[in-house]
Amino acid sequence: MADPSPTVGELFKAKAVTDEQVNAAVEVYLTVLEAGMHAIADGYVVDLDAAVVTHSWASFVLANEEASAAVRHNAVRTAILLARAQKT
Repeated sequence: MADPSPTVGELFKAKAVTDEQVNAAVEVYLTVLEAGMHAIADGYVVDLDAAVVTHSWASFVLANEEASAAVRHNAVRTAILLARAQKT
């Protein structure tokens, strides 16, 4: 039986989520104050806020005003890839 809530990274490895979809989710998080649930792929959503808040490094980077845009992007991307996706 397949995992009902795989990580976004697992979906990425299985080619169910593309690099473009992950990057789009990162951009949504970085531009929308309260991003919430985001459709990451067909049949899957991920809570972007929860993904970042529960990832201590990403939270630390985003709280650091001196962090570059690239570092912020990579921190959010890592948090999203490690987050559990939910079937819709």
